[in-house]
Order: sequence, then C-alpha cells, then structure tokens
Amino acid sequence: MGFDIRKKGKNVKAEEFMKEMKDRHKETKAALMKSQKEMKKQAEKYRVGDKVLISTKDFPMEWMKRLTRKLTEKYIRPYVVKRTVSENTVELEFPAVMRVHPVVNMRRIVKY
Repeated sequence: MGFDIRKKGKNVKAEEFMKEMKDRHKETKAALMKSQKEMKKQAEKYRVGDKVLISTKDFPMEWMKRLTRKLTEKYIRPYVVKRTVSENTVELEFPAVMRVHPVVNMRRIVKY
C-alpha cells in the first residue's frame, strides 16, 4: 500500500561523494598515523638521567629577579630527568628550595 519514493538505480553524484569521502578518510588516517609516530619519537627523546633546561615562561617575575620579562632568560639551569610520567610529561629533580611541582610538560623543556 502506498508507493516507494526512492529512485531506482544508481545515483552518480552520491557515489562520487562517497568515493571522495573515502579518499579523504584514507588521507586523514595516514596523516594521523604519521603524526602519532612523530609524537612517539618526541616522547622517547627524554630518558631518565638526561639533563634538560626548563622554560621560564610560566614562572613569576619575582623568581627571575629581573625588572622586565624582556630581559629574562628563556630557559634556566640544567635539571635531571627523574622519570617519565606519561607520553608528554616528565618528572624533574628540583632543589628543595624551589617550590615548583616536579612534573613538567614536554613543551616546557629542551635538551641541555
């Protein structure tokens, strides 16, 4: 009873769209895999015992003992990597007088 409003046969535009979406999906998946490999290589860059410099970007100006941020050092002292916490964070060995959380994001450190 009633009738089917769907067209019978192939819809060329729909098939072209579907093919284009599949191609984009393959490209995106390949780009994500490449990015994942690069991130993994970056995470393995710092090992236990390596010396790293930490960025002063998030430190208060009082700690830097400078009048302007323009003249402060971008990175300070070499610190030793104590352990790798996760893919993008490491724990550093700070002196007891430095009241900073020892777990730091990889973006905030560079190799010494």
